[in-house]
Amino acid sequence: MEKLALLAQLEAKPGKEQQLADFLKSALPLANTETGTIRWYALQLGPSTFGIFDTFADEAGRNAHLAGEIPKALMAHADELLAVPPVINKVALLAVK
Repeated sequence: MEKLALLAQLEAKPGKEQQLADFLKSALPLANTETGTIRWYALQLGPSTFGIFDTFADEAGRNAHLAGEIPKALMAHADELLAVPPVINKVALLAVK
C-alpha cells in the first residue's frame, strides 16, 4: 500500500526542455527495476518545468530510490540540463484510489 511519495520539481535550462523530457522518458526502465518503487511518473508541468512523482510503501523503499540510479543520473546531467537545483519534497500520502 502506498503511504509515502517523492515530488521533485525540475526547471530546464533555456533550450534544454526537449533534452530534459527525453532524459525523463529514458529513466522509465530504471524505475521499473526498483522493487520498492510502487509507481513512478515523469511529468511536464509547463514549457520548461518538469517533475517526477513516485510512491512507496515504506521509508526503506523511498530511501532506496533516493540512493538509486535515477537520482545519480539526474545529478550527473544537472549542470547541462537544469537551470536550478531540483526541489525534492518528501510527501505523505493521505488518500489513494
